[in-house]
Amino acid sequence: METLWTIIANGIHHIQAWLLKIISPLHIFGPVLTIAVIAALTVFLARFLTRRFKTRRYKILEREFYYWYDIKQQALKLKAADPEKARELGINIDKGKLNEAYYNYFFEGLLNNLLTIYMPIFSMLAFVNDTYRPKALEAMFGQSCLFRLPWVDGSTYPVGSAFWFVICVIGAYAVFFGFHSLRKRYGKRYPIGGRRPENSF
Repeated sequence: METLWTIIANGIHHIQAWLLKIISPLHIFGPVLTIAVIAALTVFLARFLTRRFKTRRYKILEREFYYWYDIKQQALKLKAADPEKARELGINIDKGKLNEAYYNYFFEGLLNNLLTIYMPIFSMLAFVNDTYRPKALEAMFGQSCLFRLPWVDGSTYPVGSAFWFVICVIGAYAVFFGFHSLRKRYGKRYPIGGRRPENSF
């Protein structure tokens, strides 16, 4: 067991050294921008993996869930024509396949997100926290923190690498979400290849 942990530790050390070598050219811009770029790239990677990587079981459960969900919707549509029949059909679906399909689909999606979202983000968080710890920042940039945050009472609080990375990850997701919402909103109004209305400004 001790040998196994030694191999794992050495592997992590080599990966960390390789990542540091790749991002070291960004150090000329300072640690604040460097960590912000790392966070943005991590979010981009997580989103790419989420869209591209889905397990075979996840795809099967997704199809199964929406199949039973559509049946449930059809039962609701029957409510006006035959309320009793629609109610019985809805209850049977709720107690049967729909609940089972939903929970299986939910937990498989959770595991899928664990691999595609949480592992990349927490791995890079650990890398940033270790690589840009106070002593390392002092050696590389001559300062033990990224910057100092002023407070209402006039005091300042040092901002560390891990906290800044988390803030940048949240900000990157907010930017991606806002961009996606705008594209979805205006993409429907002015589809690619379509004509814009002449009276629009």
